[in-house]
Amino acid sequence: MTTILRRVTFVMVIVAIWEVISKLGFFPVFMFPPLFIPSEGGGVTVMSTLISGILSGEILSATGVTLVRLLIGFSIAIVLGLTFGFLIARYKIVDDTLGFFVTALQSIPSIVWFPLAIVWFGLGNAAILFIVAIGATWTMTVNSSAGFKNVPSIYIDAAKTLGSSGTHLLRTIILPASVPHIISGLRVAWAFAWRAIMAGELLGSAGGLGYLLDLGRSTQAMDLVLSIMILIGVIGTIIDNQVFLRMEKTVARKWGLKA
Repeated sequence: MTTILRRVTFVMVIVAIWEVISKLGFFPVFMFPPLFIPSEGGGVTVMSTLISGILSGEILSATGVTLVRLLIGFSIAIVLGLTFGFLIARYKIVDDTLGFFVTALQSIPSIVWFPLAIVWFGLGNAAILFIVAIGATWTMTVNSSAGFKNVPSIYIDAAKTLGSSGTHLLRTIILPASVPHIISGLRVAWAFAWRAIMAGELLGSAGGLGYLLDLGRSTQAMDLVLSIMILIGVIGTIIDNQVFLRMEKTVARKWGLKA
């Protein structure tokens, strides 16, 4: 409770300082152009725009579109990442070829793939899903392969001695022992997917939070732009803390990695 109170107080202080500075016009023009701050106000104006957009349903609808795209693309990335990761960990030839290639692909920002996505899938949902999937797949692959490679050999040997093999060995020994690495991979991959979908929606699709960001930019409605930025940060923080961080802590306690 103390932590929540500190965070809420901190945010309120930031909004108050922002509002005071905006009203008094303390922003140096060379550092903060007038368009950055809504002329009719600061933090209060932005929060008012955000609340109005939520109550009207426009922002909620856009958020729903973005989250659906995100979940679909992220699910694809999980399936591909776990599959590639297992193959890389299981077969030396795959590690020497695909593993090396994945390491190179991971360093390429997902937005760089957008021109190819447009050529291959056109300007629409398919291109955005491709960007999201490609943005999260390689991180998921690297983390899952590390998890599979670090399964203690004694576990596998003991299971084989008892007659386990094939999918049964994978399901009962390898996957459970790799869970801590996989959870960490999910958390990082989600962050990459979240950034990728914002970039994809900014560049080429109707609907979604990225579309509202681009709309605010084109109409010079900085209160809308800033309100969407705040919403993106809030959603990302909530999902990271309430889903992935909790999963990570639960797994860490279960595996004896944390008291």
